[in-house]
Amino acid sequence: MPRIHVCSLSRVPETVRAVGAKSLVTLINAATHVPRPPEIAPDRHLFVGLSDITEQTDGHILPESAHIAQLLTFIRRWDRAEPLVIHCYAGVSRSTAAAYIAYCALHPDADERATAQRLRALSPSATPNARLVALGDVHLRRDGRMIAAIADIGRGRDCFEGEPFALDIARRENA
Repeated sequence: MPRIHVCSLSRVPETVRAVGAKSLVTLINAATHVPRPPEIAPDRHLFVGLSDITEQTDGHILPESAHIAQLLTFIRRWDRAEPLVIHCYAGVSRSTAAAYIAYCALHPDADERATAQRLRALSPSATPNARLVALGDVHLRRDGRMIAAIADIGRGRDCFEGEPFALDIARRENA
């Protein structure tokens, strides 16, 4: 069953091994060293260097349209034969935004609100980065529906690190 697994940086090796992933998306500060697990071939690892911010801040990389284009290209090339792991530093903001964007890209007719509510049910701590979601909304031509849906679920539970979770991409959200 094709799934997107979301986790923190510290949980990447164990998550990749446990779920049998062959593809990995990293959304993390550009200078962060991220060892690629041996199960992931270099061409199946997307590293997107960006900061977890929503407005320009000195010394940080603001998420931009080009970052979303990279993510969407990678997601659309994913064969879905094995699970995909998406991670950021804590598994709370950048990675949950990317998983939401990926699901919406793979299911253009899915209801954004139902998908966001499912994301919240799977991860009580999920707080998708609002700028990434807004950029994804533009790229996917969702007319603000992705932005509104994530705003509706609000900020997730406070935590140091999110618990890993899986988003089943075979399931369709059409509420």
